[in-house]
Amino acid sequence: MASTIINAPSNVGATMGLDCQTYVGPRPSINVKSLNRIRISIKANRGRRLAGRGSQSHNEPFEKLGLSDAECEAAVVAGNVPEAPPVPPKPKAPAGTPVVPTLPLSRRPRRNRSSPAVRAAFQETTLSPANLVYPLFIHEGEEDTPIGAMPGCYRLGWRHGLVEEVSKARAYGVNSIVLFPKVPDGLKSPTGDEAYNDNGLVPRTIRLLKDKFPDLVIYTDVALDPYSSDGHDGIVREDGVIMNDETVHQLCKQAVSQARAGADVVSPSDMMDGREGAIRAALDAEGFHHVSIMSYTAKYASSFYGPFREALDSNPRFGDKKTYQMNPANYREALIETREDEAEGADILLVKPGLPYLDIIRLLRDNSPLPIAAYQVSGEYSMIKAGGVLKMIDEEKVMMESLMCLRRAGADIILTYFALQAGKTLCGEK
Repeated sequence: MASTIINAPSNVGATMGLDCQTYVGPRPSINVKSLNRIRISIKANRGRRLAGRGSQSHNEPFEKLGLSDAECEAAVVAGNVPEAPPVPPKPKAPAGTPVVPTLPLSRRPRRNRSSPAVRAAFQETTLSPANLVYPLFIHEGEEDTPIGAMPGCYRLGWRHGLVEEVSKARAYGVNSIVLFPKVPDGLKSPTGDEAYNDNGLVPRTIRLLKDKFPDLVIYTDVALDPYSSDGHDGIVREDGVIMNDETVHQLCKQAVSQARAGADVVSPSDMMDGREGAIRAALDAEGFHHVSIMSYTAKYASSFYGPFREALDSNPRFGDKKTYQMNPANYREALIETREDEAEGADILLVKPGLPYLDIIRLLRDNSPLPIAAYQVSGEYSMIKAGGVLKMIDEEKVMMESLMCLRRAGADIILTYFALQAGKTLCGEK
């Protein structure tokens, strides 16, 4: 829309709150010849510019008059105020809207939600690909095998499919992964010795990934269940009791083997007592002072893990995991685990599952200075996917909202099977 200066009676005094006739002070000098030239220019071009205003796009630049700053200022002082769009009319309420007195409110929180720009300015929580850790299932095979209960997820061949998936994730800023192996049944045993085989599936995979992507942050899972013929996270005594200290001994060897291969963060998920302190000591004794420990501090005996166990074929052969994983009814117990893990040398504290346990995430956030992680587990992922397929929810919006909720509750990082999909969304790609 072209801007013009109209030679009209001045209203500057009323607009500025000044009496222009009685104003006392320095007045700008006005060059009469320049002012006359401005008036002639305006008069000659007024009709053409006004006629073109309605059709000019709001995105087009205003047409310049070719005047200097001093000439423009002189015109305003002389009362030739530039034309501007009129004050927009007040929107009308629909017919039948009751006429009521304005509420005497000194604070109206909606003012800070009035437009996208205002909402963005005051947004308290942000989410970026850097906050996401991508859990990836691997196996010995060449082909990528789909996981029925987790649409979009696969057991990836460690030599090809995994490398391709990691490359895709990195393209969208997701540069942290955590590995979960599908171990051949023939390598499983009651004591899970395959867990610390330096040439096992996980160490080989770590070495391959570090060779391809040296700056990739690799988290590993420290637990015996993928390697145990009993499917439990620890060694099982003949009476069914999970042996704590003997299991910790095996976990220390597993963590050291993973660190030796190049893992950046080892993540004991077994919930045995005292394992962080023992693992820290074992790592330090082998010179791996730089390797971090992300402790599954509050891992609950949840029903949301079902699809994960299908992915790894790691269901317990008998019983359940309630003697070592936490009771979903318990809240204060998470503080006990937090204090123990901090004292034993954990670097990151994790809550699992995620969305149903937002109160626990907040509890840890408010009571520990350590980084907090949340695991959006397989059941949470599969429910959102199923709801999207059935058109009961908008999958993408629910995905992003769920991740934002985990961040808002206090999670610094989120382990989520949505990592690649969310990374694309955050980068503006469908």
